[in-house]
Amino acid sequence: MDPKWNEDLPIYRQLRDRVVAMILEGVLGDGDALPSVRNVAAEYRLNPLTVLKGYQELVDEGLVEKKRGRGMFVTDGARSQLLKDERQRFLDKEWPEVAATIKRLGLDAATLLNEIESTEDAGDKND
Repeated sequence: MDPKWNEDLPIYRQLRDRVVAMILEGVLGDGDALPSVRNVAAEYRLNPLTVLKGYQELVDEGLVEKKRGRGMFVTDGARSQLLKDERQRFLDKEWPEVAATIKRLGLDAATLLNEIESTEDAGDKND
C-alpha cells in the first residue's frame, strides 16, 4: 500500500479504497488475510481505530469477513462482485462524460479500438 494520503478524503476511506484496488488487481484473492490492524497502524503511523473503520467498511460491504481470533479475510467472490459494481459505476457515472468527449472530438470506434490496441502493444513491449 502507498503510504501517501490525500488530504481531501478521510484516511479510513482511502485505506478502504486501497484494499479494494488490491482485490481488483489480484494482489489479494478470495480467502486471503488482510494485514492486521496493528501492523497497518504501525507501518503507516495511523490510529488503529482509523484502520479498523476502513476495514469495517469492507466488512459492511461484504467484501471482507472477520474470523474471530484470526483476523480479516477477503470473502469468496469479492473480486467478481467488485468488478460488477465498478463496471456499472463506470457505465452510470463516467461513461456519459467519456461518450460526450468522444462525440465532441469526432472520434469513431475504429480509431478508439486502434488506440487501445497500440496502447496494449506498447505495454507488452515494456514488460
